Amino acid sequence: MAYKPRTVPEDLKVLRILNNRMALTAEQHKYYLYKEKGFEGEVRFDLLTEQLQSDCLILNDLYLEVNNTSFQLDASIIFQHTFYFFEIKNLEGDYCYREERFETIFGKIIKNPLDQISRSNSLLLQLF
Repeated sequence: MAYKPRTVPEDLKVLRILNNRMALTAEQHKYYLYKEKGFEGEVRFDLLTEQLQSDCLILNDLYLEVNNTSFQLDASIIFQHTFYFFEIKNLEGDYCYREERFETIFGKIIKNPLDQISRSNSLLLQLF
């Protein structure tokens, strides 16, 4: 079981309320569904980590700050001598990794999740 349970992000709570009370624009609705799907992926990941049989500490949605720079880790698992962090994505479709970027099979470039991992790794090293 996670030491820090996952909670619904504030922006998703607001989007849920707005979606129930008004007609979102197409772009707003797309963003709302993206946030819902992302949270669903995080909850599914939590179900997997709950099955761990090892002696470890699991922290979800860990917000940290280093040198006036804040960052968030979706999930972290701490063993006696090892710290793992995870950036969780819940995307549909087929993606290709070409020339250090991710794109759909139709050629649309998407935000590279490896950039976020690299940034978090650099900030964690400064913190440690």
